[in-house]
Amino acid sequence: MEERTLLALVVFSSLVVLAETIAQKHAIEIYSLRVDCKVTSRFAHTVITSKIVNRANESREATFEVELPKTAFITNFSMSIDGKVYPGIIKEKASAQKEYDTAVLRGQSTGLVKITGRKLEQFHVSVSIAAASKVTFELTYEELLKRQLGKFELLIKVRPKQLVKHFQIDVHIFEPQGIRFLETDSTFMTNELTEALTKVQNETKAHILFKPTVDQQKINPELDETLLNGDFVVRYDVKRGATAGDIQIVNGYFVHYFAPHEMPVFPKNVIFLIDRSGSMAGRKIEQTRAALLKILQDLRPEDHFSFITFNSRVAEWRSSLLQATAENMANAAGFVQTLSASGGTDINRALLTAVSVLDKAKRLPKSSVSMIILLTDGQPTSGESHVEVIQENIQKAVNGKYALFCLGFGFDVSYKFLEKMALSNGGIARRIYENADAALQLQGFYQEVATPILRKIEMQYPENAVEGLTKNNFKLFFEGSEIIVSGKISNELDLLPVEIKAQSHASDLTLKEEANVKEKAQVFQNQSYIFGNFIERLWAYLTIQQLLEKSISAQEEDQKTLEAQALELSLRYSFVTPLTSMVVTKPAGQQQTELANKPTEADNEKPSSFPVGASVKKLSSRYFGITSEDDLDAYRLRSGSPPVDRLRDKTRAQPLANEYPQLLLQLPKQNEIICLNTDGKAQPSVHLLSDPEQGLTVTGKLGDRINHFVQFEVIYVNPPMRIHVSTDEIVLSHDTKSTRLPWTESATSTVQGLRVSVEKERSITASLSDTVTVKISFVKFPDDFLGLYFLNTDCFSDKVNGVLGQFYSKAHFENNSYINQRADERLLSVSGSEHKVTRQFKKDYRLESTSDPVSCWSIDLTP
Repeated sequence: MEERTLLALVVFSSLVVLAETIAQKHAIEIYSLRVDCKVTSRFAHTVITSKIVNRANESREATFEVELPKTAFITNFSMSIDGKVYPGIIKEKASAQKEYDTAVLRGQSTGLVKITGRKLEQFHVSVSIAAASKVTFELTYEELLKRQLGKFELLIKVRPKQLVKHFQIDVHIFEPQGIRFLETDSTFMTNELTEALTKVQNETKAHILFKPTVDQQKINPELDETLLNGDFVVRYDVKRGATAGDIQIVNGYFVHYFAPHEMPVFPKNVIFLIDRSGSMAGRKIEQTRAALLKILQDLRPEDHFSFITFNSRVAEWRSSLLQATAENMANAAGFVQTLSASGGTDINRALLTAVSVLDKAKRLPKSSVSMIILLTDGQPTSGESHVEVIQENIQKAVNGKYALFCLGFGFDVSYKFLEKMALSNGGIARRIYENADAALQLQGFYQEVATPILRKIEMQYPENAVEGLTKNNFKLFFEGSEIIVSGKISNELDLLPVEIKAQSHASDLTLKEEANVKEKAQVFQNQSYIFGNFIERLWAYLTIQQLLEKSISAQEEDQKTLEAQALELSLRYSFVTPLTSMVVTKPAGQQQTELANKPTEADNEKPSSFPVGASVKKLSSRYFGITSEDDLDAYRLRSGSPPVDRLRDKTRAQPLANEYPQLLLQLPKQNEIICLNTDGKAQPSVHLLSDPEQGLTVTGKLGDRINHFVQFEVIYVNPPMRIHVSTDEIVLSHDTKSTRLPWTESATSTVQGLRVSVEKERSITASLSDTVTVKISFVKFPDDFLGLYFLNTDCFSDKVNGVLGQFYSKAHFENNSYINQRADERLLSVSGSEHKVTRQFKKDYRLESTSDPVSCWSIDLTP
């Protein structure tokens, strides 16, 4: 059996490195791992080099993964096997995809490998190396560091999982403005490891070197286990004077950094627009409450604020904005603590109400900044539901008067929708991840926009002497951030004049500066470790980023023009962007090609499905046009169901769920969840589902000592793929090749469009275009078992069958099906037979947290 070595280098906001090895001890050795990072005026150029030797007596597979910041562009990759170099080639995405698809048809590819994390995206390539052979992986990427809350940060996450003979992190920083402060921090540092860390700094340069010996890496002298497991952080900022910023020039390109400080802050008029629909129930609404309570404490006395909450109805906390006095803050805190979640999601009416409140506001400070901060976790399901219409309505209403910031909580939101709406109205969008620190994410975002000190900023340069100018007009500037403008200057120019016009809280502002081209160019001479054309590459990087951002809110024709310009620059400067891909061709004997794409945040979405935790009312509004509680009660009475209040009372009377069902499913086109238990222990395999039109079959096996499923077999006809999932591992079989994926690591494999993703120790997802998505949860308490469910179930044909499959085509509740008028017993028709089902509360294996039970109709079947 082939053994796998996983080397992962993780890079957060600037740089995070993760190196992992899963292999038989000493069989495959990472004998050298270097991270070389050169930061020149915020522009970071990083080269990661890993050297591996196969000490086994037979071939082994080595997998190289690099997780880099979402803001970074890969510029180069190569692997060298026994002296022969195999480079990655950057091409137009469509051309690369065509080449990749051709390789797939020839059976030469295991497919696209692409994993996106919270702050990261992942480059992944694997190669088989012969006994005693060596392979060297080298990856290069570049990014422009973004200043947030007054500092730049390099966060390096180190986790080699083995001792590395030559381990080194080497960071060089050169900032001509001068380094104001520099600090390093680490979560794994010991006295021994501190001796391996050196930091040298002068006025403009810094060098941080972390080079532990093998002995220093050890947990203790007797164990060959590494201490290197945690974060290594470098933070710094630069010196600034009270001028028009700093201009730097190299080889005919300039970059202008502008970050004023110690200026009066504009009072804010802020409306917090909070989604309290059913899908926000549980931890989301709790974290939202916690974050808002902290944010209230950060409001300044001169600020004005209010809350608008919405589900299928929109509710204003107060009819107008209130000043942030102690009394108003206390009242607001009391209101926030009462926030609860239920109902649908009327985003359109909520936003229009917020704009109207700002339009009608009186007695606000004359010189102030107004903004709307929207937090939502779902799609528009009540009122206007067409996103294009909503975007048009909001842009027309805002009309450039206010800034709109959109926060998408989780993965059921359409990030494209929120991003376009924010960018069209002078704000930004941000995804809030459903982690334990979600409240801190919300607070952190607010802190970034809490201190506006300039507005209507215009950075002016001579038109006849500068070309290719990046964005030079900005609506707002917040304390602790930085404005960056870049362009190309003509050869004849000796002096580059700059004029900045802006509005501050105190007055209109005009700043002027002249940069001597020759003097500025000399600053970077004789800097041996600085890459000479860095400002030109910085200009290309910034231009591509802004063209892509601008295209999001542009009309179709303009969008094509902007993307064409971004593509041309991406290819000219060898950047892997959302418009390009890197093709990696492996040694001929392995017959394998892989494709590295640049994902966007919008790619990081869940397939559409009924949102877990959504209320009855929200789901009804989405699928049956019901927008009020009275409508819902009327609908339920027409269909023979009891009114909402009866169900609500019943819900309150139920004890907490104390067990999991074997299977969970949502009845198609019905707002009902089924908990299914089957007695299949006497059979070696339970036929759960087959759909001949989908080309999909699923079987399962119950455990010997546990009445839950411990194995599933998922079989696809096209492409021919068998996915064996057990509590021990996942095995993918395609043609004659098998790939084993452990639960202990996140991984993704794609074969002919069938994407299989493993989320570490949580779940596996198999998805194929226009096909039902199969998802299997790994539950580890009290005993290991697997939970199966499906997304996009409207893709099932009417021929779907099997113990579970029949519920998607041949199951329904009859009208007035309640037994003896009891709300907790009904008759369910399944494949022509009637079954008595009872309403019970079960633990939901679909949820990360098992504290929220699911209300379902429980049924026992014998296969």
